[in-house]
This record gives sequence, C-alpha cells and structure tokens, in this order.
Amino acid sequence: LIYGFNREVSKEEFERRIKDNTLPEICNYVPVHKGDVFFIAAGTLHAIGAGILIAEVQQNSNTTYRVSDYGRIGADGKPRPLHIEKALDVTKRERPQIPYGNTGKFEKTPYGTVRELAKCSLFTASLLELDGKTEIHREDSFTSLLVLEGKVTVKWKDGEIKASKGASIFVPADCLTELSGETEILISKV
Repeated sequence: LIYGFNREVSKEEFERRIKDNTLPEICNYVPVHKGDVFFIAAGTLHAIGAGILIAEVQQNSNTTYRVSDYGRIGADGKPRPLHIEKALDVTKRERPQIPYGNTGKFEKTPYGTVRELAKCSLFTASLLELDGKTEIHREDSFTSLLVLEGKVTVKWKDGEIKASKGASIFVPADCLTELSGETEILISKV
C-alpha cells in the first residue's frame, strides 16, 4: 500500500518527480496483511498494490486526482487523464502519521463482538464478529453490511435473504433488521 510520502516533500519536488517518473522513490510503502485497517485522510497520496483486496469506506465526493495511472488505458482506448495541477494543490506533502488498526473501542456481547475500526465526522466502520443473532435498527440513516467471512441470514418485516462472503447488503433507514449466523461483517454507517 502506498500511504503518503516517506518524508516531507516540497510542492516543486512533488511536481518534478511526477514529471520525471521518480515519484515511487519518495512514496511511503506499507506492508499489508489480511484484516489490516488504515484510515487514509482526504488529501493523502495513496495507491493499492497488486494482489491487495480492499473494502473502501469513504465520503461521497466523486473526486480523485490521479498523478499516475500505471499506463492503464480507458474504455475509449486512450490513457486515462491525469490531474497533476489539482493534485499539487491538495495533496498533503508531509510524512503521514499512520492511524493503523482500530479506534480501541471493543464490545463483547451475548451475540459476539463489535470492534470499531474507524470513525470520523462522515462515517463509522465497525467489525461485527457474529455468533448467534442480533438486531440492527437506525432511524436516521442507512447501514451498509459487507460479509467478510461465513454466512448470515438477514431478516426484516417483509422478507429475508441469505448472504455469504463478498455479499453487500444495504439496510435502509428505519428498517428493523435481524442478523443471524456465524460470520464477520463490516458495518458502515454515516
């Protein structure tokens, strides 16, 4: 995982290294393992390496400024556009303090454990290790569920579905929902 720079860099050096293809020399490379959690703040240079599968919880911004695209070609057969000038203006150029792991909030319950992974003003992401049955209900916003391991049955007033590893489930606001099974679920809330 590329996570920011390996040292503080000036705007001029950042621009030069983009143009002369030496940017990788000043990137901060972080080895990753299954289950790792990284909170990458807006404006932090980042890229996902080969062979890494991620669940990316993010604010709804639809803004990505590419400084490199590894030679990829778009659907039109041309290289995808880069956004160097915009990236130079918004990218944090100091070495990041890597907030790794989780927030430390951990709750043991009769149905399993809940570990808060990341929290900011825009979202909360938690890991539910379910061994049994529990209910979720939020009146003010939706909840997103991503099944990481095992199988889960999701029931609500009008029906139910069974889901397994890789399934994503959208639970609307004000929908009392029962989860049952032996599973690990990434729960995202706004």
